[in-house]
Amino acid sequence: MADNIPYIWAPKPDQKRQSALWQFAEKTHTHHGAAPDDYAALLDWSIKAPDAFYDALWDDLAIIGDKGDAAFIPGATLRDAQFYPGARLNYAENLLRNPDDSLAIIAHRDDGTKRSITRRDLYDAVSRAEQALRAEGVVAGDRVGAIVTHDIEAIIFYLATSAIGAIWSSCSPDFGPAGASDRLCQIAPKVLVAVPGYGYAGKKIDVAPTIAAVAAGTPLTRIVILGDTVPESLSTLPARTMADFLAPFTPETIAFNRLPFAAPLVILFSSGTTGKPKCITHSAAGLLIQHMKEHKLHCDITPGERFFYFTTCGWMMWNWQVSGLALGAVLVTYDGNPFYPAPERLIDLIDSEEIAIFGTSAKYIDACLKAGLKPGKTHKLDTLRLILSTGSPLIPPSFDYIYTDWKADVHLASISGGTDICACFLGGNPLLPVYRGELQCALLGMDVDTLDDAGNPVSGEAGEFVCRNAHLSMPVSFWGDEDGARYHSAYFERFPGLWAHGDFVEKRPSGGFIIHGRSDTTLNPGGVRIGTAEIYRQVETIAEVEEAIAVGQDKDGDQRVILFVKLRPGKTLTEEVTKEIRTRIRTGATPRHVPAKIIAISAIPRTRSGKISEIAVRDTIHGRVVKNTDALANPESLALYRDIAELND
Repeated sequence: MADNIPYIWAPKPDQKRQSALWQFAEKTHTHHGAAPDDYAALLDWSIKAPDAFYDALWDDLAIIGDKGDAAFIPGATLRDAQFYPGARLNYAENLLRNPDDSLAIIAHRDDGTKRSITRRDLYDAVSRAEQALRAEGVVAGDRVGAIVTHDIEAIIFYLATSAIGAIWSSCSPDFGPAGASDRLCQIAPKVLVAVPGYGYAGKKIDVAPTIAAVAAGTPLTRIVILGDTVPESLSTLPARTMADFLAPFTPETIAFNRLPFAAPLVILFSSGTTGKPKCITHSAAGLLIQHMKEHKLHCDITPGERFFYFTTCGWMMWNWQVSGLALGAVLVTYDGNPFYPAPERLIDLIDSEEIAIFGTSAKYIDACLKAGLKPGKTHKLDTLRLILSTGSPLIPPSFDYIYTDWKADVHLASISGGTDICACFLGGNPLLPVYRGELQCALLGMDVDTLDDAGNPVSGEAGEFVCRNAHLSMPVSFWGDEDGARYHSAYFERFPGLWAHGDFVEKRPSGGFIIHGRSDTTLNPGGVRIGTAEIYRQVETIAEVEEAIAVGQDKDGDQRVILFVKLRPGKTLTEEVTKEIRTRIRTGATPRHVPAKIIAISAIPRTRSGKISEIAVRDTIHGRVVKNTDALANPESLALYRDIAELND
């Protein structure tokens, strides 16, 4: 308990002692002298003695490769610091260790399809794909683009690309022609791997137009179609099916290309709501070691455990989950609608596949709550020990919902990081209790803080979230940003010398954190900064409201808060509902949070990774052009926000 704040879950003493984090603390005791359950002291050591910490981390994770003579060398700036400057490793080699007859991946689709692959067969499939890519002329540094679903084939080609030392970059097939082209054409891939179509909630969606658009925007030597035939509309392109592409090759021992720490592995893309998506380039070593640290020490994942995450290949959580292979986890994947053919679809998987780690979005948990699901009464959930949530802040009622209606004895870890680092700043901890509405801690090696506008540290109130030290998965670069100006502007301009992440975060007495939303959409009525998540926490507890979006409207030299609410089917925005919303916000937050206008709306715009797009709505109500509607999953919804008479009052 911190400052008499009750926790809602805590690990049992034997759970703590058996955790990998406890054991890591014991192994490194001579360095820090802290008790194994003194996480604050362990975190402090990981920040203040980075060379010793990262040296020990490499060994504890059993990284395959050459560590070199030093684990960390500081630089004049965060970007100049060097991790493992003499190291050489390969990402795929670490994920494909111990190829045996145990399961590697269990893949589900929403049409009921289930397939699986062993670690030995995965190794052999990667071997064939690696040979085929090499025969196509792919070498280290080349880009392999992908328009793929979260399935076995995507992972095979991702690891084959890595084995060569080439760079992978994937989009989800629902991005559409413009969205995929805006991303992949910036990086000029040599090969494109793509599904010809995909299923979603009983519908079949054709991806051929998207493939053709990417092919028209950049020269490709080969298109590999992950299907039985090449669509007729692509017959004039250099396209072959995966079977034909791999046919000449038989499995061999893979000659993994071990490269220096900064060698790129993957290019991820920002949401692109304010222009062309940024091409965020991440290193293989940085992601491997960072992900393994998070999986082993903070999630306590062990070999053979079933590890599920509901994600697409256009979201960094896909890369994050795939890295679980390095610890011997069995990946359980799912492609399609999470509520099809019934709302319990993903919860059914927990029991049928004996899932131990269930990862999803905060929005999914809220949707389950709104749908009235009570998995604790309808399912066994015997194997479930850890629930991970990210994508947006997990509101306090969702914490209550998990512990009341899912499972009382489960570790619920809200985690936060993002595409920018393809990893986490904040997250779970098997040694610490869970407090309602809070992320448990800063992760090892991450020197985070919250600042006011003048750059002074603040606690107990929301501030700009920063990281004071270099961290493993800082981007190598932005692709095409030759002088590094865009990179510097994105993270280091706001507070010189510090990484400014763009989140509005509050440090709590417990040592945990509350995320109040993105700081670039922070509301500012009367000069008082308000995070939108503070409003959502209150509004989304109201039965009539399905979801909401809050933006600031410039008015008479000030800003006022406008709240749009999407109501549940059959509900209307009556005076009583409006009054309840205002009362709930006033009492649950502050009078400053109460919106000037509450307007019912039938749809809320979301990015293709599922995040609500406050920027797009804000720009629309001000009559400004939304710079990249292709980044939105439902751009047509913006029409609902144009020329609203009520906003002229």
